[in-house]
Amino acid sequence: MGLTDMAHEHRGDPLGITSAAVALVDAYGLIQYWSRRAQALLGYSAAGVLRRPVTSLLASEEALSSALAEGRRVGDGWESVVTARHCSGHRIELALRACPLRTGEGSSWLFVACDISASHKWEQEQTVMGRLLEWAVTAGIVGDAEHSGHGEDRVPQGMEDLLRSHPPPLTTSAGESGQTAPAPSGQGTPLLLSAPVKPTFGLPATAPEGKTLPPRPTSAAATPRDGARERLALINEAGHRIGSTLDLDCTVNELAEVLVPQLADFVAIDLFQGGFAPADLTTGSATGGTLTRAAHLSIHKDLPEVVVAIGEPTRYPPRSPQQRCLKAGQSVLDAVLAPTTSWLTEDPLRLETLRRLGVHSHLTVPLMARGVTIGVVTVLRWENPNAFDEDDLLLIEELVARAAVCVDNARRFAREHNAALTLQTSLLPPDLPDYSAVEIAYRYLPADAEAGVGGDWFDVIPLSGARVALVVGDVIGHGIHAAASMGRLRAAVQTLADLDLPPDELLAHVDDLVLRLADEAEAATDGPLVIGATCVYAVYDPISRKLNVARAGHPSPAIAHLREPVEFPDIPAGPPLGLGGLPFESAEIEVEEGSVIALYTDGLIEASDRDVDVGFERLCFALAHPDRPLEEICDTMVRTLLPDHPHDDVAFLIARTHILTSDRFTSWEVPADPRAVHEVRGKAARQLTAWGLERLAFTTELIVSELVTNAIRHASGPIGLRLIRDRSLICEVSDTSNTAPHMRRSHVTDEGGRGLFLVAQVAQRWGTRYTATGKTVWAELQPPVAHASRDATPSIGPGSGGGASG
Repeated sequence: MGLTDMAHEHRGDPLGITSAAVALVDAYGLIQYWSRRAQALLGYSAAGVLRRPVTSLLASEEALSSALAEGRRVGDGWESVVTARHCSGHRIELALRACPLRTGEGSSWLFVACDISASHKWEQEQTVMGRLLEWAVTAGIVGDAEHSGHGEDRVPQGMEDLLRSHPPPLTTSAGESGQTAPAPSGQGTPLLLSAPVKPTFGLPATAPEGKTLPPRPTSAAATPRDGARERLALINEAGHRIGSTLDLDCTVNELAEVLVPQLADFVAIDLFQGGFAPADLTTGSATGGTLTRAAHLSIHKDLPEVVVAIGEPTRYPPRSPQQRCLKAGQSVLDAVLAPTTSWLTEDPLRLETLRRLGVHSHLTVPLMARGVTIGVVTVLRWENPNAFDEDDLLLIEELVARAAVCVDNARRFAREHNAALTLQTSLLPPDLPDYSAVEIAYRYLPADAEAGVGGDWFDVIPLSGARVALVVGDVIGHGIHAAASMGRLRAAVQTLADLDLPPDELLAHVDDLVLRLADEAEAATDGPLVIGATCVYAVYDPISRKLNVARAGHPSPAIAHLREPVEFPDIPAGPPLGLGGLPFESAEIEVEEGSVIALYTDGLIEASDRDVDVGFERLCFALAHPDRPLEEICDTMVRTLLPDHPHDDVAFLIARTHILTSDRFTSWEVPADPRAVHEVRGKAARQLTAWGLERLAFTTELIVSELVTNAIRHASGPIGLRLIRDRSLICEVSDTSNTAPHMRRSHVTDEGGRGLFLVAQVAQRWGTRYTATGKTVWAELQPPVAHASRDATPSIGPGSGGGASG
């Protein structure tokens, strides 16, 4: 076939080789040829894309492989839909044909593509043209030597012109029935599958001179073959339309649109309450309980037939066709529905509605999937003069059976989505307490049902010394497994944070955990399973006013300063969690009081069809005025950066920094002399008096005595004591030793060994954190209530400690 013949054959086809965008990709995925139509479609010049990976032009690196995997096999190639990224930054849906080319250098690929809307329009035109020509041949119009013309140029070239000038007839001849079935306003032509005759007017013919002749009347009797063809066409249409998504509401509405107006004047679909996948996930069956109206559709826009609103319970009388249908699990056909039907006397509202409309035929079909009845479908006729017959019953049963599987899939998906969302939200912090160091606001927005719940999480963890840790992470993947993995990682981060590990060291330990989880998952599934995550971990100290940050494959935090532009600090980009063997680094940033720190997942800046740089610009805009209330900033971020239905989970945490002024903490340097213990105890007591915390003086003196004595006996170098008045009283003793103290049980005859045990008894919390120059042992004391008695505090003199190994 030559190029001229090829162009002639594919004339008008947007995916034809002469009219589509063409690209040639080698075995390594690099672009070798880029046509002018490809440049016009995506905006990239040939010089800008040649030798580049073809995946760099797509919305994601997995887009091409996913499209081919989900595509349709056509000959030696595939047809599918893929999302590409236009040169200007927005995304564009493309219809794609791919064909492998095997050469001496390996397998290359030939891709042809066009805009998805052009492909859809072409397919619709071809379908309508094929049906019209088939109808015309059956009616005996096309092929007449007198009227058909002598060349293909006599055939109307545009479907729009043909349908505009000569629309198909909407009536049947009065041959046997003498009845007509006009199409309702705004609806398509009903399929009168039991109509006895063919349409009475044909396509316009064209004379040899090029003049259009009026349509010739015909009267061709319908045959059983014609009815079977119409039924197959409707079943084929239902297969394409029903179940296009896993959304339950969308699926039941798609079934209704297939039935009305083609087969019925009205349809009502009722599901058992269990079919809606309620929040109570303990009930596994969709059978039983209350029927609830899921969808209904009429040939009339004002829905005069509706008795029950969508979402409301439907209560059918015991002897109604719906109840008989559900009880027997079989369809019930009432060929003629008289107003005096016995069951209607129990339902006056339905009786009045059916009498007013003149309903003459009534059919109910059970909605069953996998042996479980999940609802019932009711169809009515009144404007369609033909009563439901056995052929209609078989056809509607086939359509409902196909739809039932899709409804059940949507129901199961909704239940799994609800389970994952419940697990996800239960693993996230239900509420965050107030902190002195920061003021907190946050948002967690789960993805839409199509994408599934992801593994995004956030956390705020109080640390020793009035410090606070800010965490945001994102587990790879979606679904219940991602939510469970998120819960394990969040628990691990909290445990490691309680050990006061530096950010980079903490991420290294979490990386080891993710590697172990991946090994466990691979062993359980007998195959490779990708488990990974990204995370950013930041520690803010309100005394030093510094932020220490490390990140693992995660976007850098944003810092909104009061008098400077929004900053994205240069934090070393560590590898994502789960790769192993690569180091993590941290960076320390000085932050002024009142600044806003924003930590977020990548779903925030990649939420819609735009370039990532645009997302960062919008984030800067949302954070531009950090003096606003934090909840207002959160609302601005959601409104500015996120679409109505994000395709990925989004979690972000914003914190306004506060500082502890010098009047809320004090420190002393302690000589390495046991006689200095008495002196520092006195200083601590006087400071508590100045703060109005005399009630804590005895307990504080005991803790100071034990910790300082421990440092003098077991450590070396400078020893420091610091008291911090926060929401609790914090006592810290620092030294240059790297050995950790630990409690041990002392025997009755031992002279020492009880120091840290007593500290643990009188303090609310205690622990050790390591620094670049040594370690710090700290203890927190909760201020006593007004009626607390000093007699309840254990009495112990100085010098009795020293029982911990330092």
